[in-house]
Amino acid sequence: MSRAPIISVKKITKTFKNGEVTALQDVSFDVAEGEFLSLVGPSGCGKTTLLRVINGLIDVDHGEVISLGQAPEPGPDLAMVFQSARLLPWLTVSGNIEFVLELRGMGKTERRQRADALLGAVGLRDFAQAFAHELSGGMQQRVGLARALAVEPKVLLMDEPFAALDAITREVLRRELYEMWARRKTTIVFVTHDIEEAILLSQRIVLLKPRPGRVDSVINVDLPEPRFAQDPRTYPQFATYRSSIWQRIQDMAKEGTKLEELSGAFPKELP
Repeated sequence: MSRAPIISVKKITKTFKNGEVTALQDVSFDVAEGEFLSLVGPSGCGKTTLLRVINGLIDVDHGEVISLGQAPEPGPDLAMVFQSARLLPWLTVSGNIEFVLELRGMGKTERRQRADALLGAVGLRDFAQAFAHELSGGMQQRVGLARALAVEPKVLLMDEPFAALDAITREVLRRELYEMWARRKTTIVFVTHDIEEAILLSQRIVLLKPRPGRVDSVINVDLPEPRFAQDPRTYPQFATYRSSIWQRIQDMAKEGTKLEELSGAFPKELP
């Protein structure tokens, strides 16, 4: 990888229940500055745990994580977007965005201008004075994305942000997210269960194997740009990526079944 890493995950291991359950084991990979990287794998591979480790929300037992040149620490440079938008219900759409800017000490006029620009970028300028309960799930996620981008984070961590949305809304937001990333080149680490989503959006995919979570392989995604000039699914490479990743996940499932026959059922996926 030619670009310098903005995040380095170095041989990390994370256990729960006083060491009885290993969620992640000897996981290593780098994320380059400006890269869109997805974490993919079957249930139990620790994708969300890994994302929280990168953000500094969870400490590791062994190994090291370097985010932005130091040990990870939650803050504006490491913004998180979750499955639910988690908007403040007593504030308007614009107010939710302005709130995080006010915390950064930005003046009233500037933060209103910033909020207006971001709402325009996600197609919600006409809903600036609406409240969360007046928005659809997809619109709430757009606000959540705009709020995360408002502080201009160096890294955006996204934990299955489109999983709860309907298929049409997912398609629209995937394209909008990719085009926003292409303009801004904010580093994105994106967790998803959806193989197609990972291929559509990513430059690289880290495929994790489960129980405990380990890196199985890293896939470079090389699709024609601009990525959405036509439906990326029509490219022969897309079908090749999808087939190879899906086959590997099926192989993991078979390997997991053999192990369960020997050692009993594994614990459910950890947060």
